[in-house]
Amino acid sequence: MEQENFGYMPRIGDMAPDFQAVTTIGPMKFSDYAKGKWIILFSHPADFTPVCTTEMSGFAERQAEFAAMNTELVGLSIDSIHSHLAWVNNVREKTGVYFQFPIIADIDMKVAKLYGMLQPNESETAAVRAVFFIDPSKKIRLVMYYPLNVGRNMDEIVRSLQALQFADQHKVALPLNWKPGEKVIVPPPKTLAEMDARIADTSCEKVDFYLARKSIS
Repeated sequence: MEQENFGYMPRIGDMAPDFQAVTTIGPMKFSDYAKGKWIILFSHPADFTPVCTTEMSGFAERQAEFAAMNTELVGLSIDSIHSHLAWVNNVREKTGVYFQFPIIADIDMKVAKLYGMLQPNESETAAVRAVFFIDPSKKIRLVMYYPLNVGRNMDEIVRSLQALQFADQHKVALPLNWKPGEKVIVPPPKTLAEMDARIADTSCEKVDFYLARKSIS
């Protein structure tokens, strides 16, 4: 159900709020978009602004990398479709980078309010730099918020997606600064029998029975 107040913030584990919107690739009903794929939905404060241009270019330059991870990109700002198209074309002409993923024209701020992208103490008319990682079931799995004046870290966005997908596939947890190829955390035991089995287990690297790591090839 749509929330109108500025204080609403979708949480990890929530189903992604549905919406219909105009985008740079045509109309979008979010619940029908990119079925079977992950989606990274991200907002930027405004078209034709310097930090936003660097960020959108960063997503565009790595779009193929996201696609290889079964992930679609969806951008958003509180600008008209005409502004979006002019900006996309301007960046392509000036830098050669082409924003081919859909960018939502959220001129009425409907989607920004649904996703808590409008934070009045920062701005009531510009979306903060929010990033939502949404899995194929349309569940929100990770949320990042950045202020208007600090750009995102694209390497961390890619790493976070890799981590979510890897953890799902292998049913493990991941330690601080984990990157693909590094050891993972084995889920801790939940019974005395599991604890005794973990203590006797020589196949993993143990700090103690509750903190053990292993490699997954």
